Amino acid sequence: MKKERCAWVVDTFPLYEKYHDEEWGVPLRDDQLLFEAIVLDGAQAGLSWATVLRKRENYRIAFDFFDPEKVAHYHNEKIMSLLENAGIIRNRAKIRSAVKNAQAVLEIQKEHGSLSDYLWSFIGGSPRQNAWKTMDDVPTETEESRAMSEGLRSYGCTFVGPTICYALMQATGMVNDHTVDCFRYQEVKGLV
Repeated sequence: MKKERCAWVVDTFPLYEKYHDEEWGVPLRDDQLLFEAIVLDGAQAGLSWATVLRKRENYRIAFDFFDPEKVAHYHNEKIMSLLENAGIIRNRAKIRSAVKNAQAVLEIQKEHGSLSDYLWSFIGGSPRQNAWKTMDDVPTETEESRAMSEGLRSYGCTFVGPTICYALMQATGMVNDHTVDCFRYQEVKGLV
C-alpha cells in the first residue's frame, strides 16, 4: 500500500521521498546543521529544491561540512575555486552569502550562546504544530519568518528573506507543515 505524503513530494524523484520521509520537519537544533540549512535554503532561491538536493553532498564537501568557523574565513582564492566547482550552484552572490552568513553565525553564537537558541526563539523554543489539510493552506511566510528574516539581516545575513526563513522553519521542524493526511504528520508531531 502506498504511503500518503505531502503533495510536494514527487514520487518519481527518490531523493524527495527520502528527504520528506526522514528529514523534513524533524526538529533540528545542531548549529552546524542549521547553518547548512540556511546556506542551502538560500542557494535554492530561484531554483528547485530538487537541484539543491542533487548537489547537497557536493556542497557539504565544498563547504567543509558547513563548519561556520571555517566558512567564515574563506578568502577570495577559496571563493574563486567554489565558482569553478560544477558540483554546487556556481552563483557568486550565493557563495559570498555563505561566507557572510557564517560570519554572522559566529556573532550570533557569541551573543546568544548558539545559533539554535537564536533561531528557535522566533517561535518560542518549541515546534509549532500546524494542521493544514492541503498544501494550498500552507503559508509561504509568517509573522515569525518575517521577524527571523529581519533578525538575521541585522547580523549581516543575506538570502534570508521571509519566504526563505519560512522554508528553513519547515525544513528544520520549527513548524510541522506536513499536511494532516501525510503519514509523517503524526510521526513528526510526536517528536516534540
